[in-house]
Amino acid sequence: MNTDTPRYDRRAASRVLAGLAQPGLFGDVPVPPDPRRIEFTSAAVRPEANSHLTYSQRLYLERFMRPCRPNQVTTATHRIAWTDSDGIPNTGHYRADGFGPLVPIAVRETVLALWHALRADTALVRRAEELGGRERAVLVGTTTDHEPLEIFRVGIEATGRALAQHALLARQTPYRDPIEFATGMRNSGLFAAVATRWFWELQASTYRRGMIPVTLATQPDGTVRYTAESVATLRAMKDATIADAHTVMRRATMVEGLSVEDAIAKYHEDLDLISRQYALLPPGTRPACLAAMPHQLDGAHYSLLPIVVDRFVAVFTEIVASCRPVEIASVLDERTADDPVTAEDRVFYVPDMTCKHCVRTITGVLESMGLVVAEVDLISKRVVAEFRSPRNRARAFEALRDGGYNPVAERPDPADAEISAQPSESAV
Repeated sequence: MNTDTPRYDRRAASRVLAGLAQPGLFGDVPVPPDPRRIEFTSAAVRPEANSHLTYSQRLYLERFMRPCRPNQVTTATHRIAWTDSDGIPNTGHYRADGFGPLVPIAVRETVLALWHALRADTALVRRAEELGGRERAVLVGTTTDHEPLEIFRVGIEATGRALAQHALLARQTPYRDPIEFATGMRNSGLFAAVATRWFWELQASTYRRGMIPVTLATQPDGTVRYTAESVATLRAMKDATIADAHTVMRRATMVEGLSVEDAIAKYHEDLDLISRQYALLPPGTRPACLAAMPHQLDGAHYSLLPIVVDRFVAVFTEIVASCRPVEIASVLDERTADDPVTAEDRVFYVPDMTCKHCVRTITGVLESMGLVVAEVDLISKRVVAEFRSPRNRARAFEALRDGGYNPVAERPDPADAEISAQPSESAV
C-alpha cells in the first residue's frame, strides 16, 4: 500500500496536529498596550412579523436545523460592521442586553494576534514542512484544509466564533463583563462543548446569521452548562446531518456504482464541507473534533483544544483592556432609485467569501432577488451583478449582510488580505 495515498482517519489526523503543536504553539503573542480606537456602525436586526427571527434565520432553521424549534433560538438584536486592525472589513452581532459590540470586535483582534503569532513561529513552520508523506496523506484525506498551519488558523477562528456567539447568551450567566464571561466559558467547558456537540456548518452559519440554538443554566459552583434540552437538540441535529450525508453517499456508491471520490465530486452541492466529512464516517462512528481528542505524547497526556482555548482567553483579556470601540454613523448612499448605475456600481467585493460554498450562497441570494450575476471570482473576491438601480444594490448588500457576509464597494488591500483573509471552512 502506498503510504502517500490520501486516507480518511480522524484519530491519526488529530495525532499529527497534536504532535506538531505539543513542543509549543504560538510563542510570543504581541498585544499593543495602548488603547486602540476601532470605529463601527450598528444597525438593528429586523425580525419578521410575529417572530423574533429574521427571514434568513427562519429559512436556515427550517432547512438545516431540524428538529430545533424557533423558541430554542436566541437571536442578536444588532448587527455591526467595522474594519479590523489589519484593514479587513468585518461584520458581527450583539444583543442590547449583553456586552455590546466589544466582544465581537475584541474576538476578531484576538484571532488576528494569534494568526500573526502562528506565522512568526518558525519552529512550528519548520515542523510542518518536515512532515512525512504518511502524515500529509492523512491530513489530505481527512481535513478540508490540508496544510497544518491553515488547520490551526481555522481552529483559532472557530474558538473566537464560539466566544462571540455565546456572548448572545450573556444575560443567562452570572458573568458581569466580557473578561469574566470568557474566563467563565473556559472554566465551564463550553469551548469543549462546542467542539464535541456542534458541527462545523451549524456553528459557522448560525454565527453569520447572529443566532444560537442553545440555552445556558448556572450551576451551584458558578459555572454554566448547556441545558439537557439543548444537548439533546444538538445531538438530534448532528444525527440528522450525518444521516443525510450517508444517504447521499450510499445512493452514489451502492446504487450508481460511483467511487467515493467521484461521489463527492458529483454530489458536491448536496455534500457541503462538513457533511462531506460526515459522509466518510464509518457506520456507527460518532464524529470527533480533531483538537479535542486526547493523546499520549512523550509519556504524558496531551490535548490541543485546552492549549488553544487558554491562550485565546489570555490574549482576549489583554485586548479587551486595550480596545475602544466607537460607534459612528453609517455612510448613506444619497442617490435616488432613478439615478443611473455606472459600470463601477456593478462590481463589488466580499472579503469573507472563502470557498465554493460561499460562492453558491452569494449567487443564490442575488438571483433570488431577480438580479443577474455576471461573475463571481473566488480568488479576487470579486462579484459583478446587474443591479439596475442604486436601491437594488443597497437591498442586495443588506440581504448579503443578513446572511453574514460583508460586501464592500472597493477591494481590500491585497497585502492585508494575504495576511488576514478568513480561512476556508474545515471540519476541525
